[in-house]
Amino acid sequence: MLTLPVGAILADRCLSRMKSHYSLLLLFLGLKLLTHTCRGADPDRPHVIVIVADDLGFNDVGFHGSTQIPTPNIDALAYSGVILNNYYVQPICTPSRSALMTGKHPIHTGLQHSTIGGPHPYGLALSEILLPTYLASLGYTNHHVGKWHLGFFQETYTPIFRGFESHFGYWTGRIDYFDHTSLEQPGFWGYDMRRNMSLAHDCYGKYTTDLFTAEAVEIINEHNTSQPLFLYLAHLAVHSGNPYAPLQAPEEVVKKFSYIEDENRRKFAGMLWKLDESVGLVVEALHTRKMLHNSIILFTTDNGGPAGGFNENAASNWPLRGVKASVWEGGVRGAGLLWSPSIVNPGRVADQMVHITDWLPTLITAAGGNLSALGPVDGMDVWDTLTQDLSSPRKEFLVNIDPVTNSGAVRVGDWKLIFNPQSFGHHWDGWFGPSGRNETAPETDLDVILKQVLNSRVAKSVTALNPKVYENMTSLRKKAEVSCGLIPENATASCDSEESPCLFHIPTDPCEYKDVAATYPDVLALMKIKLRRYNATAVPPRNKPWDPTANPKYWGYAWTNWKDFPSPVIVDS
Repeated sequence: MLTLPVGAILADRCLSRMKSHYSLLLLFLGLKLLTHTCRGADPDRPHVIVIVADDLGFNDVGFHGSTQIPTPNIDALAYSGVILNNYYVQPICTPSRSALMTGKHPIHTGLQHSTIGGPHPYGLALSEILLPTYLASLGYTNHHVGKWHLGFFQETYTPIFRGFESHFGYWTGRIDYFDHTSLEQPGFWGYDMRRNMSLAHDCYGKYTTDLFTAEAVEIINEHNTSQPLFLYLAHLAVHSGNPYAPLQAPEEVVKKFSYIEDENRRKFAGMLWKLDESVGLVVEALHTRKMLHNSIILFTTDNGGPAGGFNENAASNWPLRGVKASVWEGGVRGAGLLWSPSIVNPGRVADQMVHITDWLPTLITAAGGNLSALGPVDGMDVWDTLTQDLSSPRKEFLVNIDPVTNSGAVRVGDWKLIFNPQSFGHHWDGWFGPSGRNETAPETDLDVILKQVLNSRVAKSVTALNPKVYENMTSLRKKAEVSCGLIPENATASCDSEESPCLFHIPTDPCEYKDVAATYPDVLALMKIKLRRYNATAVPPRNKPWDPTANPKYWGYAWTNWKDFPSPVIVDS
């Protein structure tokens, strides 16, 4: 068995190479981003906190109307910021994370199909400049906590070579919440918890959400507040763990939800409760350090929830159609919010169109950067849109084009064209609950829920800055709900034909009940043209077959950047 050379020597080598790799790039970007900006080297640039929940469903947050699983801290941020009610992400993990980091649609980075598995020898191209690199050129200190999932077959593809000064977390797509191993196709299994380039074996047995929360809070507590902070906190929660124990939370937390009859949903509730607690502790730490008054907090899911048992999970996208890994609304309409003291009239529901690619230019604008330095990106600056409640510059977006599964969808104005929305069988074209609207347990009473919001760590921190911000919670919940009525018996069953795709009018049919392609042939024709134009700009998928030499059994039963080392000798059994 070969031994992986990890530890201090490797970490020092990584940091040394990282500094030399980025020095000239940062100088160049810094000059460009600062040109023509009035803020220059302003020490009051806002701290930027991006919290990504993994596989969180549209209906898993309280601010969309469900009372089944309270999310008081997340709700408290939403009710004191802007609820993103017309917000879209990608159908699955890797594409969304690449869009967030690059401001580009996955068809323009070659990550439009599936995810980067542990044994796949490719990643987000090194030619792509990522958000932390841009922010570093503006003087930011950048830290990544949690999931990466953008490639690690060589060290140059890992977080500390892509603009982050530190990374504590995992490189693959999922891990067990306690043993931190990742079981990946075609059956490769190994440990995947790291601090920078070194394995973090001391984390074994500790709950992942707690580990990431503690790390994020420590980063905030130790941060030199004379510099702006960029903290990218990408949680494992509420993604399924390994198949042998997919839904995991501390037993004492799961017991809080004894009123939920479905065992899987009950365990999911425990996972979500720990995620919500994490948000509260992070915001509380910002407040304690007197950083909250100058912070921007983005909370977003990476894709729709794996509802109805998809991926052995128990999320809810109700009443939206479909699940994760589809281009139905349930797969791509994201739960998200933006919080900042710069928001005019906070406590709003934003119906303006926003796409996950928009965050890179938006956050750079908020940081005082010059967008002309970015070059061609698909994202649009929606900072003024969201903070001043102005119209959005975004009028359309590509949902996705996947040439491998022959799937596609595009949104233009109020219209959405879609075909072959998912490749897992017609069952997943349906609508999946629970709705969380008819709960009878005392814990789910709306008055109880709202009191929890007001008593949350987030609310206590925010009211120190804005004492009257929580006066309209009930009306905000109502505005943020999506209502569709009962599923009609004649609802469109499927949209499987590229030649005859479905057309939906999203404002009047957000649950995609009725295909109106035959009623609006002119709109359909224009939408087809629009999709073809997007497709003409696509680059080929970067996907590569899994590499048997990536198997952790050759590397001390740990996932590693295996292509940086001599290949093991594989003997066929």
